[in-house]
Amino acid sequence: MSTIAAISTAPGIGGIGIIRISGENTYNVLEKIFKPKQEIDFEQVKGYSIKYGHIIEEQKIIDEVLVSFFKAPNSYTTEDLCEISSHGGTYVVGKILELCLKNGAELAEPGEFTKRAFLNGRIDLSQAEAVIDVINAKTEKESKASINQLEGNLSTEIRETRDLLMSVMVEAEVSIDYPEYDIEEITNKKTINILEQVLVKLEKLMNSFETGKIVKDGIKVALIGKPNAGKSSLLNAILKEERAIVTDIEGTTRDIIEESISVRGIPICIIDTAGIRNTNEKVEQIGIERSRKSAEEADLIIAIFDGGDNLTNEDYDIINIIKNRKCIAVLNKIDIKINEELKNKIKKQLPNINIIEISAKENIGIENIYKEIENLFKLNEIKLDNETIISNVRHKTIISNAIELTRRTIEITNQNLPIDMIAIHIKEILEEIGKITGETVSDEIIKEIFSKFCLGK
Repeated sequence: MSTIAAISTAPGIGGIGIIRISGENTYNVLEKIFKPKQEIDFEQVKGYSIKYGHIIEEQKIIDEVLVSFFKAPNSYTTEDLCEISSHGGTYVVGKILELCLKNGAELAEPGEFTKRAFLNGRIDLSQAEAVIDVINAKTEKESKASINQLEGNLSTEIRETRDLLMSVMVEAEVSIDYPEYDIEEITNKKTINILEQVLVKLEKLMNSFETGKIVKDGIKVALIGKPNAGKSSLLNAILKEERAIVTDIEGTTRDIIEESISVRGIPICIIDTAGIRNTNEKVEQIGIERSRKSAEEADLIIAIFDGGDNLTNEDYDIINIIKNRKCIAVLNKIDIKINEELKNKIKKQLPNINIIEISAKENIGIENIYKEIENLFKLNEIKLDNETIISNVRHKTIISNAIELTRRTIEITNQNLPIDMIAIHIKEILEEIGKITGETVSDEIIKEIFSKFCLGK
């Protein structure tokens, strides 16, 4: 493989910038541009060591740097690798990269360092995907879940499942190669038992996806209600800042506003929408249509009712939207007075939905909304210590396919078909789950996965 180089820190001005070089000619490139404070033999420098010196161009000092040395195979890519830590100026970092490229390195593609770690066998594909999840993690729980996958928790589960299937394949091969021995019936019984164990493992992973999706993507919450019910005031109360404009004029909110908070370590995306009502004003109509679409796409709807008002046609429209959806009904303006008749009518229309009384203006009852979100999504039950959960849609699709293949193989085995036919189906399961770790995945999928990475990683 060629020797590659890239900037590994984010663009812009910072205290430190890091330029990474990896490949068999790493130290040849480095020797041409790095002048250490004390003379060294670049090929003999120990791995996991740091040297102080200057980056130079034609004897001119470009910057004062520290260089970290990593020797193959004990590096991120398993190749000779170094990281140049310079000052974080845009010019300085770019200039050092330019010198690397002038002196024999090639510009790395997005994710190429991690791709080399995968291709060289240091990590599998699911661990490589976890790298980008760690980088993109927005909360502690999401980071923990990504670290668990990076450490190989999912890989271990897939390997154990693969070992079970391989034990069946070994017995199948024995039956095929030595047909004179009457062991087919015994093999079929063992096959069913092992396939059922495989099915339990796969279904457990599949069932973890809902939790994994919440941890990774968070919960999308749409605030809906008629104009002046208090949606924007509630958004401001949740965010503890004046994010949305609040006035007595109906229809102030014309477009959706999105902001994020964290509840129990889970990201919550709050969407404030235009008040739902009948109007001839074209801009407001567009906003109301977007409100309905946001409600359709949301994981949770918080329906806000003016607690001091009577139930209007707009309120009934909102009730129809939230029926049969995961929802919290909120009666706002308890600082004025709650209309008990309105409350009872909402209870009658929505018997299975909890009603929370609040004052968005006075910041009363907001914590009760958080608690209800925790209860609805069982956030307090999400435990990530040593737990394997899947949050990647690619993994979910593969596991779903593997479950169907396993069920079909159990049916076939129950029909006492020849063991060589059963072995064909077991091989299909092996090939399917191998796509998670990268053993049987196509080059196109590998390319697509690593294209999502940033330069320098």
